[in-house]
Amino acid sequence: MERLPFIAGNWKMNKTVGEAVDLVRELKASLAGVQGVEVAVAPPFTALYAVWKELEGSSIHLAAQNLYWEEKGAFTGEVSPIMLKEVGCHYVIIGHSERRQFFGETDETVNRRIKATLTQGLKVIFCIGETLNEREGGKTFSVIERQVEGGLKGFGDKKIENMVIAYEPVWAIGTGKTATPEQAEEVHRFIRGKLEKLYSREVSDKIRIQYGGSVTPENVKGLMSQRNIDGALVGGASLKGESFSKIVRFKEL
Repeated sequence: MERLPFIAGNWKMNKTVGEAVDLVRELKASLAGVQGVEVAVAPPFTALYAVWKELEGSSIHLAAQNLYWEEKGAFTGEVSPIMLKEVGCHYVIIGHSERRQFFGETDETVNRRIKATLTQGLKVIFCIGETLNEREGGKTFSVIERQVEGGLKGFGDKKIENMVIAYEPVWAIGTGKTATPEQAEEVHRFIRGKLEKLYSREVSDKIRIQYGGSVTPENVKGLMSQRNIDGALVGGASLKGESFSKIVRFKEL
């Protein structure tokens, strides 16, 4: 079935409020009139409100890079789904490999964050992926299976429909290395098959699966030509208006 391509920019810990507003202003102009693709940007928490106000009237969605699973309370330094909803967020990135690698994220905490996000009516970009050691050790599919099962534990069909999955091989993030379109497609096909086993063919056909890992204007078209790759979660190349706009306009490359 036809799935709407989805290109999201994860800015990570980059951009002051002023820089963030300048970038989305540039993106609004360069992407005006683009059709047939969904677009989102994920600034740091400090810039969310200002970016939301700047994006008003445009078709670009706002995403957050993380959240905590409680609605409020004595959790110093955390941000709740209610707070993110209030500042205009549409999506939340959950389980990014950097959260897993540097901040102790586990499949269990990913599951709790997803549950909290969906409860508030927000949509999820659920990240999964293997490390270089795991790939070289032949563990790619077992790792992906564990992460999918752990992250989606307890969710029915209706909940899953508000989710995008992002496959991001850890060895390709910020390294300049990219999985070949064929390598990425192999894992995307496996993920879709796993979703079919957990839910149904109908559900698995609907879910969009992004690829994340050193996506650039030079490699995006090859990746997007694959049957099971439905978009990209873009890191470094999303920090410049020109490169991100080219990725969004991949059909024109």
